Amino acid sequence: MTIRESTEQWESVYLSPHASLSRDSRGRDRYEPPCDIRPVYQRDRDRILHCKSFRRLKHKTQVFLTPRGDHYRTRLTHTLEVSQIARTMAKALRLNEDLTEAIALGHDLGHTPFGHAGERVLNDLCSSGFAHYKQSVRVVEKLEKSGKGLNLTWEVRDGILNHRTSGSPSTLEGKLVRFSDKIAYINHDIDDAIRAGILKEEDIPLSYRQVLGGSTRERLNTLVHDIIGQSMEQPDIRMSEEVEEGMHALRNFMFNHVYTNPIAKGEEVKARNMLEGLFTYYMDHPEELSEEFKAMLASGRDPLEIVVCDYISGMTDQYAIYKFEEYFVPKAWNA
Repeated sequence: MTIRESTEQWESVYLSPHASLSRDSRGRDRYEPPCDIRPVYQRDRDRILHCKSFRRLKHKTQVFLTPRGDHYRTRLTHTLEVSQIARTMAKALRLNEDLTEAIALGHDLGHTPFGHAGERVLNDLCSSGFAHYKQSVRVVEKLEKSGKGLNLTWEVRDGILNHRTSGSPSTLEGKLVRFSDKIAYINHDIDDAIRAGILKEEDIPLSYRQVLGGSTRERLNTLVHDIIGQSMEQPDIRMSEEVEEGMHALRNFMFNHVYTNPIAKGEEVKARNMLEGLFTYYMDHPEELSEEFKAMLASGRDPLEIVVCDYISGMTDQYAIYKFEEYFVPKAWNA
C-alpha cells in the first residue's frame, strides 16, 4: 500500500460522512497517474502554491491602493487568512483540509491589479464582461504553465468558481471557503481601516458589536465558533440567523464607510485611467503583448480583447504602473 492509499484509507475512517473524500473525486480534465504520496487535493494545493499567479498576489491590492506601510493586507495575505480560517473550521468539522486549503489558496488567482477597481474597469471594457472568480478558473484551466493549465480536480475548480456571495459550491469544503472569504475580508479590512485612521472601533454600530464582538479577535472567535456549532455533523455549512444577520450588516457598513471611502479609494480614478489606457493600447498594439500572450493570440483560441484582459488582469499593481509609464510618460532626452 502506498502512502497515498494509506492516507485515503485514513480519510474514509476519520473524516465526517459529509466530507469530500480524495478517492471519490470526479477527477481532472486530463488523466494523470496518481501520486504515490499525495492524494489528489493535496496535489492540487501544492500546484496552486507553486504557480506564478499565486506569487503575484503579494503585489496586488486588497483594499488600499499602494499603501505607505508594511502591515496593510495585500491579495496574498488576504488569501492566507482565508485559508487559515477555513482550515480551522474544516479540521473541527472533520472535513477535507486539503480540498479546503486548495480552494482557499486558489480563489483569487484571477484578481486584477488595484483590487475590485481593476475588476470593474475590465468588466466595463470587455464585451463579454469580466469577473475575478471566473478568471481564477481560467487561470488554473488555461493560462498557467504556458496555456496548459494546472489540471486541477473538478471539486477545487468548483469551489474557486463559487466562492462569491451568490455562489453555490458543490462541496461542504467549498461552502466553508465561501464563508471564510467574507469572515476574513470584513475583519481584516476593519483592522486596516483603523490602521489608516479612517475608522475607529467605536464607529461600528453598537448593535453589531453586541452580536459579533468589539474587536477583530472577538468577531473572528464568534463567527468561527458559530459556523462550527451550527454545522457540526450536518450536511450543510450554515450560521445562526442572528450571527449571519450581524455579519451581513457589518459587511454593508464596510461598503458604506470603507469600500467607498474617498480616503481609501481616492486613487481609484487614476487606477481606472491607467488600466483603460493599457487596454486601449494593447488593443491597438497587440505586438506589445508578452511572447506568451502573443502565442495565445496566434493560436486563434480566443479573441484579442480576451487575451488583453488575460494579460492585464495578471499584472501586479507595480507592473501595470511600469507598463503605463513606458507607453504614456515621456522620458528624458539622452543626446
